[in-house]
Amino acid sequence: METIVVTGAAGAVGSRVCRTLAETDGIDVVVALDRRDASPRHRRIVAHRVDLTTDDLKPLFEGATAVVHLASAFDASRDGVDISDTELETARRVLDAAAATGVKRLVVLSSAMVYGAWPDNPVPITEDIAPQPNPEFSFAITKAEVERLAGRWAEEHPGTEVAVLRPTTALAEGAMSWVARALRAAALIDAGQGDPAVQFLHLDDLASAVVLAARGGLNGVYNVAPDGSIDGETCRDLSGRLPRLRISEQVADRLARVGWRHGAPTPPGLTPYTIHPWVVANDRLKAAGWNPEYTNEVAYVDGTRPRPWATMNAKRRQQLALGGAGLLGAIVGLVAISLVRRLRRN
Repeated sequence: METIVVTGAAGAVGSRVCRTLAETDGIDVVVALDRRDASPRHRRIVAHRVDLTTDDLKPLFEGATAVVHLASAFDASRDGVDISDTELETARRVLDAAAATGVKRLVVLSSAMVYGAWPDNPVPITEDIAPQPNPEFSFAITKAEVERLAGRWAEEHPGTEVAVLRPTTALAEGAMSWVARALRAAALIDAGQGDPAVQFLHLDDLASAVVLAARGGLNGVYNVAPDGSIDGETCRDLSGRLPRLRISEQVADRLARVGWRHGAPTPPGLTPYTIHPWVVANDRLKAAGWNPEYTNEVAYVDGTRPRPWATMNAKRRQQLALGGAGLLGAIVGLVAISLVRRLRRN
């Protein structure tokens, strides 16, 4: 019988993972850790309200066979990109506690965004491609550093299993990851020469991948994604097509930054991920026994509420598009003037 510790147990992924583990034969106790008191209730789940950045984790890890580290400071607030230090300190404390208590299996949730969004990315990206996150996107940079810490921990503790999972954009009905919310908002600004292929992972499938890794047998890095991808045009059709004004990547990035300062979930450095492909392969994880139940299309429709214009008739949609294009054009003009003034001052 095993005891498994799960951090971030109250989150959309964590709650699914805890519930599944608790109903799995061979698992005696699931120790659910989170700052919120919202872990799923089950006779095998022992929940603790914990601040991973300050509380003593060793007593909670004692006797654990495995630790599943899902907690992320980036999910805590809109200011996610400003709390990289918290994310890294949390990872270090979890790793230290796991080492001190002799944990033999570790699962770390990362992101496929660590590969970066670049025009020359292979499609799909396999795990043998080295991470190259875009330089201003703090989320991806920080996740890559967490992976480095986990890799070093594995080297220092031979005989342990360390599985790093790199999921693509994850969502489900009533739950959307921080990344999914940001990309959805950024998609309203159309930059580049075309819409790249995209992937959408259902949270149930992500949870099943985490559970597979928690049960043992996985070691190294694994992409987590549905089979294949969908093109940008199809994605726009699914959400309700609205013509957009195409602008340059530089102007789009500037608009995203302005929106971020005024409350939009579009952090600096996100724009390349809406322009260049970062589609990942799932062959390695499927070879380990994982199979996604949801397609890209089903996951997207399940987790995304239709935009208001999806139910409009063609004439009203055109009127709205023209009005939006005019407003966006005015904003672009103001941004351009601001850039020219800054260049002149420099």
